[in-house]
Amino acid sequence: MATLSQWVAGSRPRTLPNSIVPVAVGTGVAIGYGHFVWWRALLALVVALLLQIGVNYANDYSDGIRGTDEVRVGPMRLVGSKVAPPKQVLAAALGCFLLAAVAGLVLAAVTSWWLVLIGAVAIAAAWFYTGGSRPYGYRALGELSVFVFFGLVSVVGTAYVQLESLPWAAWVAAVPVGLLSCSMLVVNNLRDIPTDAAAVKRTLAVVLGDGRTRLLYTGAFVAAYLCVVVVAVSRPWAMVTLLSALWAIAPSLRVLRGAKGPALIAVLGETGRLQIIFGALFTLGLAL
Repeated sequence: MATLSQWVAGSRPRTLPNSIVPVAVGTGVAIGYGHFVWWRALLALVVALLLQIGVNYANDYSDGIRGTDEVRVGPMRLVGSKVAPPKQVLAAALGCFLLAAVAGLVLAAVTSWWLVLIGAVAIAAAWFYTGGSRPYGYRALGELSVFVFFGLVSVVGTAYVQLESLPWAAWVAAVPVGLLSCSMLVVNNLRDIPTDAAAVKRTLAVVLGDGRTRLLYTGAFVAAYLCVVVVAVSRPWAMVTLLSALWAIAPSLRVLRGAKGPALIAVLGETGRLQIIFGALFTLGLAL
């Protein structure tokens, strides 16, 4: 029987900036347009967090029953390390998806029922990332999914439920957020290249190889900051976000200098910290 701390570890807390930052930035867009609705923003955050934790448990379950998590360098997996039965992990994933759906229904009821369709697609994408007979996460499509759902959908969706419109600023702001979310997955998969390749798990990192994946990681940072400059053409205060580049230096250098295995776990934490600082400053700049 897994302990509470093991369940928390299995939720992969270091990945949670992927769900927190997009909601914050989308809310910053709404504030900038003068229409902040706190309870809708809070519900959007609940949906994002539950989907993130749900997909983490779903991945744990799917990878665990396939045996692809039995030998790994990264944080503990509940099924792969045999501390929790697969059925319990599956139930936790489905429970998170259900609660996210309930919160999403409330937002749909007060805005647009189209959100139900978007939510259903998001849950399906979360499950089939590593679930089902042909998981797309094993076919080098993980980063694309992360960009779409933890960038475009999360930022634009959060802005929409407060503004009930789709302003251009939300779409543009979503791009750097999606890129930083992708960087989390890129460094995670960079660490797992040896075990993923042995398990015939064709992530984008496995397809690109070690060297190109390292360039992709740092390139995502560069592209994100270029997007901020574009946003700043009409929202000058967004330039404050460039201060967060100071926290991009250490993880970038570690990756470019060839950090491997456990050293990349530290990079994952640094990437999450960068996401939070970037998100806070970007939110402030958009709100002003």
